[in-house]
Amino acid sequence: MVLHTLELLKKEVPLEEESLCIPEDIKTGLVLVDIINGFCTIGAGNLAPREQNSQITEMIDESVKLSRVFCEKKWPVLAFLDTHQPGKLEHPYPSHCLAGSHESNLVHALEWLEKEPNVTIRRKDCYDGYIGSIQEDGSNAFADWVKTNNIQLLLVAGICTDICVLDFVCSTLSARNRGLLAPLEDVVVYSHGCATFDFPESAASGTKDALAHPQEIMHHMGLYMAKGRGAKIAKDVSFVALKK
Repeated sequence: MVLHTLELLKKEVPLEEESLCIPEDIKTGLVLVDIINGFCTIGAGNLAPREQNSQITEMIDESVKLSRVFCEKKWPVLAFLDTHQPGKLEHPYPSHCLAGSHESNLVHALEWLEKEPNVTIRRKDCYDGYIGSIQEDGSNAFADWVKTNNIQLLLVAGICTDICVLDFVCSTLSARNRGLLAPLEDVVVYSHGCATFDFPESAASGTKDALAHPQEIMHHMGLYMAKGRGAKIAKDVSFVALKK
């Protein structure tokens, strides 16, 4: 049933993806959204997968590949980590990724990022990394990162495609359109570098306040909505060296 619905969805709301070739002379930044144990590591928390999930595994693998390239080139990387204070629930979701817990830390495959000088770690307590970057003095840590590094192209990967990734991308595009993120020009979401969770209707129907969330359908819709807001969707990413 889900497969049939997905095929129908892709026919009615087709998503055109493109190949992204990043030249050396374009200031490019990588944003990793919530690739943490609480969302990606089996059994790590209330919102973690209960079993092996191929989409999440691919997202982690692709994010690691991109991170390696960016760190080798010493290009800027910003990693958002969903982190909540005890007692402050994020409705409609159960308690998750509490500050100081294993849940709120990067997955094992990306722990090495914390020691890289070109990497900025930003903990956030809401879906949207842009909003979560607002500081007490009214400044925005993400906007400052973009401006400090003169980022023209922003590449985004992470989880969940249709929630935290989408919310961040939409806010970033709105801020760019208002001239708040100069010199940022393009925001690109890497489809294979993103994932979301799977919560079928059969499970949702027996859970209070829960909504069905079929993984492949919501992943497609997250990418589709991001493109509708002005993001580019990349099906593959490559790097082009400057000609000598």
